[in-house]
Amino acid sequence: MASGKGNTVSRVYEIVAPYAKELGLDIWDIRFVKEGTDWYLRIFIDKEGGVSIDDCVDLTHAVTKPLDEADPISQSYTLEVSSPGVERELVTDRHFEQSVGEKVMLRLIRPIEKVRDFSGTLRAYESGVITLELPDGEELTVNKKDTSYVKLDDFNINDFNN
Repeated sequence: MASGKGNTVSRVYEIVAPYAKELGLDIWDIRFVKEGTDWYLRIFIDKEGGVSIDDCVDLTHAVTKPLDEADPISQSYTLEVSSPGVERELVTDRHFEQSVGEKVMLRLIRPIEKVRDFSGTLRAYESGVITLELPDGEELTVNKKDTSYVKLDDFNINDFNN
């Protein structure tokens, strides 16, 4: 799991994972983040064929009581369960490995020749090293730790013109 407090996210994952599995859902990511003065526990779920609002509601109902009983988070927070979306962020090694061959958007922490944002096809991922084939056929190889984010790039203008 990605962001937030590692121990909190790990404990939440242990509590939530069996319920997600029972509902036929995969946990894509869990984030425990502070925005302004409020804390949010965000659980991103996925499944073959996509996630519906009913899937989000079902998992919310299934995990609310177990989370309250286990009390892995000391402060008050808002629970949000949602799909990771079409432009889902690739976070874990598994996400990258499953996405080889897909179009992605990548933002670097430090620019290369004044460019921070790249898009192209994810050609390889091994030991934290991302290989991206750019539209001009050139390859860009970067360490995952040098990226701000890597997201699937499923937007296709032709989908809206047909």
